[in-house]
Amino acid sequence: RLLVAVASVVLAVSTGLLLTRTPTRPEETPPPPQPAEPAVTYDAFGFETGAYDVVEHRIRRNQTFSDILAEHNVPPGQVFRLARSAEDVFSVRRIQAGKTLRIYRDDSLQAARYLVYQPDPITYVVFSLDDSLNVRIGERPVHTVRRSVEGVITRSLYEALAEQGVNPLLAVRLSEVYAWQIDFFRIQPGDGFSIVYEEQVIDDEPVGIGSIVAARFSHFGQDFYAFRFEREEGTDYFDEQGNSLRKAFLKAPLEYYRLTSRYNPNRFHPVLKRRRAHLGTDYAAPTGTPIRATGDGVVIEAGYTRGNGNYVKIRHNGTYTTGYLHMSRFARGIQRGTRVRQGDVIGYVGSTGLATGPHVCYRFWKNGVQVDPLREKMPPSRPIEEQYRAAFEAERDHLLPLLGGAHTPQYALGTPATDDAVL
Repeated sequence: RLLVAVASVVLAVSTGLLLTRTPTRPEETPPPPQPAEPAVTYDAFGFETGAYDVVEHRIRRNQTFSDILAEHNVPPGQVFRLARSAEDVFSVRRIQAGKTLRIYRDDSLQAARYLVYQPDPITYVVFSLDDSLNVRIGERPVHTVRRSVEGVITRSLYEALAEQGVNPLLAVRLSEVYAWQIDFFRIQPGDGFSIVYEEQVIDDEPVGIGSIVAARFSHFGQDFYAFRFEREEGTDYFDEQGNSLRKAFLKAPLEYYRLTSRYNPNRFHPVLKRRRAHLGTDYAAPTGTPIRATGDGVVIEAGYTRGNGNYVKIRHNGTYTTGYLHMSRFARGIQRGTRVRQGDVIGYVGSTGLATGPHVCYRFWKNGVQVDPLREKMPPSRPIEEQYRAAFEAERDHLLPLLGGAHTPQYALGTPATDDAVL
């Protein structure tokens, strides 16, 4: 037993020695990191950055497409074939002086491979000079952001917006929203506005005006609200009570005009030189200005008489009829029986018939009797449908704080509105 015990001890010690003397394997080191592949980037028109030598050619006055390409060694025959292939996509005759034509050249041969022309900030045209000689139109990605602006009119709405760096096109958008409530050619200094609108941007640069989301316009001491709301029937604008801003008739048959003569049963006629009832409202504007149907209806007359000149008469329903006199010409397709929608162009301002200058005489009949459209109480607008009311009121309550409080007019109450255009 003693021998067995000794042997066991010796074996254990020997094993320990062997374990302690076993060399440790060196730790494996990871391979060195490989250099990352450079990220491929593309320019605004989809071309790989650095793949081409890009030259920007500013188009000079009276410079043609072929003149430009000749400067960059493109053969005349190739220019002709390229222009022919582009006809159904973009006519090269539409290039404008002052704009830029981007020319992508092969690095090694310095030969033009592609041309890019931007007719507007969003659209671009790519001309390929490869064997296929094809042309395509693309659009840069546009993002919509929500903006707000407010102010008080001192001279005109255009100037009030431009002074804050806002695209004056917003004034046109606003006049379209309030086309049934406010005559924007009778707004005046002291009127105020607050607008929440959408702006289109590309690479953080504004390129256009989108829709108006909400607005408050203070006119002669009264606040007019507008809230955009989308439903299954379409998108429309409503006031703070949920009544549609869209009414049966527009305030005027022209977008841009000057009111020169109102409804007057005892007016002195400037051509006949005698007193004669003027049962219409005259809106002066340059010859060729589009004339709009003020409401939905059917054309019942479209012709010429010595007094009216070229004129159109529209029946809207069993109660209301409107007339538009002294047109220079009719719009395409306007004839007896044509159905028109509110805002459709039916003709163009002129001075045919008994007229001293270009204008449209707008006439308004109610139950067969001519009345003053500026004083006539028009049919009420329709309220929002009940199934949408809760959603509309939630949207309205969200937008109201963005429009601020009631505006304090900057003119004395009782001041008559001017006839001068201050849009």
